[in-house]
Amino acid sequence: MTENRYVKAWLDEVVALVKPKQIVWIDGSEEQLAALRDEAISTGEMEALDSEKLPGCLLHRTAPNDVARVEGRTYICTKNQVDAGPMNNWMETGEMKKKLIPLYDGVMADRTMYIIPYCMGPIGSPFSKVGIEVTDSIYVVLNMDIMTRIGKKALEQLGDSNDFVRGLHSKANVEEENRYIVQFPEENSIWSVNSAYGGNVLLGKKCFALRIASYQGYKEGWMAEHMLILGIEAPNGETSYITAAFPSACGKTNLAMLIPPEVYAKQGYKVWTVGDDIAWMHIGDDGRLYAMNPEAGFFGVAPGTNQKSNPNALATTRRNTIFTNVAKDVDQNTVWWEGLDKNPPEHAVEWTGKPVNGKEWVAEGKKLAHPNSRFTAPAVNCPCLSKEFENPNGVPVSAIVFGGRRAKTAPLVYQSFDWAHGVFVGSAMASETTAAATGAVGVVRRDPMAMRPFCGYNMGDYFGHWLEMGKKLGDKAPKIFNVNWFRTDEEGHFIWPGFGDNMRVLMWILARCRGEVDAVETAIGYLPKAEDINLEGIDGVDVETVRGLLSVDSQLWLEDAAGVEELYAMFGGRLPAELAKQLADQKARLSR
Repeated sequence: MTENRYVKAWLDEVVALVKPKQIVWIDGSEEQLAALRDEAISTGEMEALDSEKLPGCLLHRTAPNDVARVEGRTYICTKNQVDAGPMNNWMETGEMKKKLIPLYDGVMADRTMYIIPYCMGPIGSPFSKVGIEVTDSIYVVLNMDIMTRIGKKALEQLGDSNDFVRGLHSKANVEEENRYIVQFPEENSIWSVNSAYGGNVLLGKKCFALRIASYQGYKEGWMAEHMLILGIEAPNGETSYITAAFPSACGKTNLAMLIPPEVYAKQGYKVWTVGDDIAWMHIGDDGRLYAMNPEAGFFGVAPGTNQKSNPNALATTRRNTIFTNVAKDVDQNTVWWEGLDKNPPEHAVEWTGKPVNGKEWVAEGKKLAHPNSRFTAPAVNCPCLSKEFENPNGVPVSAIVFGGRRAKTAPLVYQSFDWAHGVFVGSAMASETTAAATGAVGVVRRDPMAMRPFCGYNMGDYFGHWLEMGKKLGDKAPKIFNVNWFRTDEEGHFIWPGFGDNMRVLMWILARCRGEVDAVETAIGYLPKAEDINLEGIDGVDVETVRGLLSVDSQLWLEDAAGVEELYAMFGGRLPAELAKQLADQKARLSR
């Protein structure tokens, strides 16, 4: 299917290693994909759902030992350990290959090897990148069709170039003890073995679009970030774009698909989704920063997604979607998960494949759907998808937003003093754990720029790259903000209502970007005046409540600085001096 000599040479090596029974090139045609769906259904690997209620939708179950990304088995392999940095699992490139090659040797002897050419980003964009994933999983093929642009068009994008990411995956025997998800950034390659779960095997997603791409961006002068991209269209038709990074469990997808509150909807404001997870950002010809979503679909967490929390995400799953590890409603031949509604099906098959009644399911945790169950849905299904989704140049970024889950420390919103201070704010990002997640409340986990599990090189160098990008952007750099939707009262209840009302904070952010509203200078940055947050039509929140949400406790911030110092100490000489200075300056301001 290609005459690219680099592709052919690499595939010769792969075939010699895995020794497949047969080889199938994925050309991206609907005829070929339909045949693969039928094959997966006939073997029981997938189940077809009701053709009227969920047309084109499929249900899939992974092995119970293979239900999530495995950070402990995910490696960044480089020649020198310092280049992977202290936040990544590391093994020297050659040593890791010695460990992995026996696991791949002849692994496809009785299987079909699928070759998937795919493009991250719109076809024809100068900023898109091509990958080729070799896999023995139809599940991977069908998911990659949703999440990326696959087939002949991707090979045309590549041409005769050697600039493609080489991805080798085999589900092998799905053995937990031999599961590895390995990135070789210096070689532009990814090896994944003994997993069949999405985040470990859809190599275009976190493996390429963040871990490998972050390193590519570092070398080539652009940025690959764990960020949503949304546009807010004003009544006059002008749209301003925001990128935002949040650790898990902070409402990232809900924000990306936000429904405007009535006060804004009535005026004619609209919110458009460009991306819910990953942003590739380049400096445009006009000197501004532009963001592009490299993906073509959404790989979302199902539990908690419902008509109230995220109606746009729910609508997106209604056709041509693959559901993984959710429950099946036997009577309706549809799917169900915790938080979808309050009516679990009377007759169900839980996520492990066991039939149960609506009262006595047996999976660990007593959940019908796995807590990390997923939907893979085409972006074109999304009711609020931006018309700029396929723009080859991306969209101009007005503001970059960082956020986390902090019960007392961080205010509702504040703006950094400048770009370098904004990099400091992002580097210090953290979230507090919940009892359900860890058994301990309020444990602070540092997650710089929400990239801790996804940075493909030394994060000290990553911080330096952010600072360099700011120098290149100069006075055209987006303004940087931090938000916190999760302040709690003395009883532990959230004070800010969140969801659609978060738009009220985004509107202040955009007003600041346009120079339309003043702010109060504090030790940590610029804060809004409480009366500048629009509270019209909001229940249970008044100006005094907002004043409380914007309060800054200097003692809490000084205590938090110790955690930032501990983080920074990990990087030794790779930490940019500018960030150490930013931390010292903030401590001095807080101590006045």
